[in-house]
Amino acid sequence: MKRSDLVSYLSEFLLADTFKDYAPNGLQIEGRENIDKIVTGVSACQPLIDQAVVAGADALLVHHGFFWKNEPAPLVGMKGRRIKALFQHDINLLGYHLPLDAHPLVGNNAMLAQKLAINDAEPITGVAQGLVWRGELSQSITAADFATRIATVLGRAPLHIGDNAQQIKTLAWCTGGAQDYIDIAVAAGVDAFITGEVSERTFHAAMEQGISFYAAGHHATESYGIQALGQHLADKFGLEHQFIDIPNPV
Repeated sequence: MKRSDLVSYLSEFLLADTFKDYAPNGLQIEGRENIDKIVTGVSACQPLIDQAVVAGADALLVHHGFFWKNEPAPLVGMKGRRIKALFQHDINLLGYHLPLDAHPLVGNNAMLAQKLAINDAEPITGVAQGLVWRGELSQSITAADFATRIATVLGRAPLHIGDNAQQIKTLAWCTGGAQDYIDIAVAAGVDAFITGEVSERTFHAAMEQGISFYAAGHHATESYGIQALGQHLADKFGLEHQFIDIPNPV
């Protein structure tokens, strides 16, 4: 597959140009023109790049790429080493941030709902670029039992703020670092809000507003969208796809 065709397809499929984001979405580092094997991963860290080299990747497709807003521009140190490795091995780097969070089929929010058995999952309209979703469980369970479900599915125990005995039926969620969207969840009238990270202020916001809050891990909540996107490309275009997980407890 030609690199330009892959980039064009992903831009259209993910509606990449419709998001106001913190980093460029699309091709970030240009490598070889022909792409037969894609390696996917959550973040373009050095261990992932090194393993993509060993795997013989033509393209590395990630959720967290490079060139974030307000980061230093010089290609030195850690940043320089990462980019140098990609250029040396002629590997394309493609990054999709908010477009991958929001996608209705392969996005992080959609996939998290699938993994946690949340039904009727859909974005809350009119807020946060469609990044906050809502849905419900097939039956109510206690907040403690839902924490156990998260731990079992994601392989990481979440931080739960709230009453363990509270009955959970309706939920809102936004993967990654979206703790400050808790007020959107409260306004939606749900029982619980799930995201990846937590701040000191989150404790008070949850307790004072009577909503269960789960910090389930930034990496853990965003591991599934990029895998689904890679498999989608493999199925559609006959590409070889390999997901490489670089464990991250955050």
